[in-house]
Formats: sequence, C-alpha cells, structure tokens
Amino acid sequence: MNYHIKENCGKTAYIQLYEQIKKDIINGVYSYGAKLPSKRTLSDDTGISVITTQHAYAILCDEGYIEARQRSGYFVIYKESDFLSNSDNIKTNFSDIKPQNHNTKNQFPFSVMAKTMRKVLLDYGEQILMKSPNHGCHQLRSAISSYLMRSCGINVKPEQIIIGAGAEYLYSLITLLLGKNRIFAIENPSYDKIRKVYTSNNISFEMLKMANDGIITSELENSKATVLHITPFNSFPSGITATVSKRYEYIRWAEKRNGFIIEDNYDSELTISSKNDDTVFSLAKNCSVIYLNTFSETVAPSMRVGYMVLPYNMLNEFENKVGFYSCTVPVFEQYVLAELINNGDFERHINRTRRIRRKNRKNLVI
Repeated sequence: MNYHIKENCGKTAYIQLYEQIKKDIINGVYSYGAKLPSKRTLSDDTGISVITTQHAYAILCDEGYIEARQRSGYFVIYKESDFLSNSDNIKTNFSDIKPQNHNTKNQFPFSVMAKTMRKVLLDYGEQILMKSPNHGCHQLRSAISSYLMRSCGINVKPEQIIIGAGAEYLYSLITLLLGKNRIFAIENPSYDKIRKVYTSNNISFEMLKMANDGIITSELENSKATVLHITPFNSFPSGITATVSKRYEYIRWAEKRNGFIIEDNYDSELTISSKNDDTVFSLAKNCSVIYLNTFSETVAPSMRVGYMVLPYNMLNEFENKVGFYSCTVPVFEQYVLAELINNGDFERHINRTRRIRRKNRKNLVI
C-alpha cells in the first residue's frame, strides 16, 4: 500500500482514500475478486481513523467497485473487460415493477426561493426583461460548470453547457446535431417521453432489454445503433442503476462504433449515497458523451430548466447546425438558479434531502 492523505488539499480524508483505492482497482492493482486491506490496516498505514476508512469503503461499495462480505472483509467486484454472460443470464420481471412517480413533490424551501427571487429582482432590475443568449446566460452556465466539478468531477468550461426548457427540448436539439440518419438505442423499459420525442423527430431507434445491472450485453452487441441513450442512475420505471462495470461497457461500445452516448442523469443528485456515482461523461476518455440533467426534481417541477454538456470537440458542429436556436428559458429563472447554486442553497437542499432519504431507508430496514 502506498496511500497518502494530504492536509489542506481541499478534499476530505475519506474522499482522498476513496479516489486512490478506486484508481488502483481500475488500473488492476487489485484485480477482480482480490481482497482489500482491512480497515484497521489502512487506518494504521495512513494515519486516519477506522471510521474514515470505513466511509471510503462504503462509497466504493455504493458505486459497485467492491462488496463487503460478512466476517471476511472487502472484495473487488469491478471488472474491466469481463462483461459477458452474467448480465445475459439475469432475468428481471419488469411487469412486477411499480411505476415510480416521475414528478414527485419537491421539498425545496419556498422561503429560500422567494428570498432569492427578490434578490435577483433587486440586483438585476430591468436586465431580467432582456432576451437570453442563444445558449443560455453566462451566469448560469458558469455556476453549473463549477457545480459539476464539485459534485461529480465533470471538468468542463461554461461554453460547453447549453441551457434549454427541459430534457425533451434538449433531446430534439441532439437529434438535429447528430443527424436523423443514425439509429438510436434506448433502454427497455425507459421513460416514455424519450421514445415519443424520437418518434416525433422521425428517428429510427431500437429498444434494448435491461438486466439488473444495466442493458444486457448481447443486446448491445447485436444492436445496429451508433447512438446510445441511457439513464444510468435509477432508470425509470425499472429503478435500475448501472454498475460501474456496465458504464465502462457502454463507453467501449461507443468507442468501437465511433458512436455517441447520451447520458440522461435525471434525479442523480438525490441519491442516498454520500457521493454521486461516477458519470459516464467523467469516466469516458476517448468517446463522445453528451450529458443531460434538469432542475425539475431538485428544485421544482415548475422550474422547466435543463442543461446539456457537450464534448469540447463538438462545439463548432453544434454552433454550425443548431447554434441559431434561441434559448427557451427566461433570463429571470436562469439568474435565480445561478444565485441558488452560487450561494450554496442548492447544494444545502440536496444534502438535506439525501440525509432525509438515508434516514427513511434506515428506518424501513429497521
């Protein structure tokens, strides 16, 4: 072991340890099935507490890199290349799944929202009556850029972020960007509006069956698609979250076909985990991933604001093909969201909601 915990580096000790162990797992230092050092051994070696070590291991368990085995310790379950057979043999009866409410009542404090709106009115005055830039206001795009880096390690520039009125609008822009001659692939089952948007845009698509860890491998291999639309976190209506191995499989699929991945990360911030799952966008190095998310679940259903993050090498193509489309979100709402993100209210709300969900889950287990 050669793990070092640095002071005053801007990251907590458990996150530093988590990142170092994850890197070793991905690089093969710990292969599939390998047993990790005990919490006590790691604690003695790094000079941190056993509780801190346990916290790092808990995140790795949540993300599917390792698993805890009773009275045996922690073992690696991440596979880099062995994606065959297991997922094909898993049978899931989706007919027994109770549909989730895709527009659940939001608990964002109204008093905070009202205070922020008043502040924006005072700070910006008549500027809220101005037309938004085509790709969205710089204030919001810059705020989202900083937030993505803090929350899930997505390091992008504000100009890579496009603002639009909800995910469905952004889906349509993507079809114009990628072209309608491509075959798209979507999860089966999936959020019904995804299929409806592609149908209304005359897009040919395939429905790929799901297993308990994501899309079945044989379905991916036999598909003729070059665009894969996925909802890797808590896919609707199945509730399936793709494992980290499956997310890497999606990336390899796109690389082999010189294709694209549309990563729809709806509701991902409200995980009960202490840390966001690794996004496909952040994991991918050599393939084109378009990342999407919205504020309809984290702030309010009436806040019809979504955003997509484009790979940097696609910006010129986007500008040439669809850059003339006007932004469909009023500047007032954009300024309000930017203020909520910049002053910390947005992340405080997310953290508060996560704590409530973890507590509720713990009570159900008890």
